[in-house]
Amino acid sequence: MRNVAVVGVGQTAFGKFLDRSLKGLGAEAIAGALDDAGARAADVQAVFAANAIAGLITGQEMVRGQVVLTATGIEGVPVVNVENACAGGATALHLSWMAVASGQVDVALAFGAEKMAHEDKRKPVLAIATAMDVEEPIDVDSPSPFMSHYASRIRRYMSDTGATATDFAMVATKAQRNGALNDLAQYGDASITPEDILRARSVADPLTVPMCSPIGDGAAAVLLVAQDALNRFPDAQPLYIRASVLVSGSDPDGGGAGAIERAARAAYDQAGVGPEDLDLVELHDANAASEVMRYESLGLAAAGDGPKLVRTGTTARDGELPVNPSGGLIARGHPVGATGCAQIYELATQLRGRAGARQVATPRVALAENGGGWVRGDVAADAVHILTT
Repeated sequence: MRNVAVVGVGQTAFGKFLDRSLKGLGAEAIAGALDDAGARAADVQAVFAANAIAGLITGQEMVRGQVVLTATGIEGVPVVNVENACAGGATALHLSWMAVASGQVDVALAFGAEKMAHEDKRKPVLAIATAMDVEEPIDVDSPSPFMSHYASRIRRYMSDTGATATDFAMVATKAQRNGALNDLAQYGDASITPEDILRARSVADPLTVPMCSPIGDGAAAVLLVAQDALNRFPDAQPLYIRASVLVSGSDPDGGGAGAIERAARAAYDQAGVGPEDLDLVELHDANAASEVMRYESLGLAAAGDGPKLVRTGTTARDGELPVNPSGGLIARGHPVGATGCAQIYELATQLRGRAGARQVATPRVALAENGGGWVRGDVAADAVHILTT
């Protein structure tokens, strides 16, 4: 397998854009990635396009990637449309990495684009609920069926570990304060407090609205190149993908490790690093409690010790191991198909020292974890990528 580099990243602002199309958002992110790499549309040899719910929201099915590409100048190359719930963007990245690492192509583009905002606010909420097994009971009357499903697991976690709603409010506060420093973030509030978070409207106990990722639109793109083809892009500032792992969920009642833990272990083995070597993490905080639980699944904390990382400030932007300096899904936003590529945008921006006011101190090794869906008590799909300078 060949070494693979990230040479270009692009991202739109995330937000609710009723007047923007999937095509326009995707094209903007792709143009940004090409420009960042000093590349042309003609340089791209394969495209992997992620989207989750366009069919349900806009009616666009089957050829979503090809439709977006009509606005980019990229044509005639293989296009693979990827749908893998909220892990679609990272899945597209993994497939792009495989295409380049295996020698099938020298240059591949991964992008994710999503239109979620709708005049009928209930429509995207119910669309997201299809990331669960629809033959199983789903509380369609809940403000957020997906978060209601999460909540019972969160309450068990609280009982087992002593985690509190205040811990989760501190995570959401961190997200909002980081988001305030990110011009592309959907939300950000530098003055918000944990008390504000706790007082907000409940979604599903213990989750309040600011603890949950919002509905939003946006796109992100990543251009990958084989290391031995980097001379084609002399102005690029390459970063290297040391690990790219995609797994699907399993039945935790069977006694095995969950998808996130398995993906992380495989990524650490592939990269030859451990969690102690990480300088920066962007993880899938679909809600604030999910972030704390993922600390343990990713090996950042021992079982039951996730809340300690919050209470000690370890995962703050200026902490020992910054997590989600972008604002994460909670504040940067979560246009679901775009999230995995947006995480790579943030890692690249940080590793290159271009993050401005939210820059963390001299990162060299960074991890992104992007999960999606829920089947049989586990994340349906999970991807972990490790990047280095």
